[in-house]
Amino acid sequence: MPCFFASDIHGRPGRYRTLWRLIAAERPEALFLGGDLLPHHFDQRLREELGVDEFAGGFLIPGFRRLREELGRAYPRIFLILGNDDPRCEEEVFLRAAADGLWEYLHMGRAELGPHAVFGYACVPPTPFQLKDWERYDVSRFVDPGCVSPEEGRRTVPVAEHEIRHGTIAGDLARLTGQEDLRRAICLMHSPPYETKLDRAALDGKQVDGVPLDAHIGSIAIRRFIAERQPLLTLHGHVHESTELTGAWRDRIGMTHLFNAAHHGPELSLVRFDPGDLARATRELC
Repeated sequence: MPCFFASDIHGRPGRYRTLWRLIAAERPEALFLGGDLLPHHFDQRLREELGVDEFAGGFLIPGFRRLREELGRAYPRIFLILGNDDPRCEEEVFLRAAADGLWEYLHMGRAELGPHAVFGYACVPPTPFQLKDWERYDVSRFVDPGCVSPEEGRRTVPVAEHEIRHGTIAGDLARLTGQEDLRRAICLMHSPPYETKLDRAALDGKQVDGVPLDAHIGSIAIRRFIAERQPLLTLHGHVHESTELTGAWRDRIGMTHLFNAAHHGPELSLVRFDPGDLARATRELC
């Protein structure tokens, strides 16, 4: 079952055009998109380049619709989540496209791909950034030095104060997967697990108020979840520079394979894999 995985495309038109071209040429059965799909700022220059007034509705969705028309029955199953740089006010656009069958929107959701359950989760632990739509406390209300609490910053959609104050990634993952046997499951998660080859940030030697910063910025809750539940495969993004710093785009926790498709350069980072033969997965900068 040939599959593609890409993440952190950040609204770069060239990356999407490359992805569409490769899908049309290779015809994978499934595509996984791991969040941070939209541009940071849909500025006037990008509007003029694309000739549209809105990125998701004017460029992204029409592009996938053209691909669906071109491929017909060969159009892949597409599973996607958003990421911490994607304003949640855009979620409704993605949900409408999902209702049209363009893709399957998976945040806090479950789907099936052959013998594999597929789960999606978009949230990350607190970051230094102001947009908090997709940020949660991790396992407690602790916030790393230099980061901004989920109770501060800004949100593009209203959220109940109790949820912001007491919701955690650990609690979300427990609700998402329940007691299901995950040995054949694929988990699409924007945040990588903590202290792996996938969550290494360029924070060496940096301090806030004399406190050294942790160079590993992944989720403790996600690491514990993987160690305890042992899904077949987890797919991650978020930390663009990790592969360059660690020299690895993949890792293992027990029997679980971990893949990272985030990339700090201009190219599209594309992971190709078959769930039945994960050892032979590859990553290409296209």
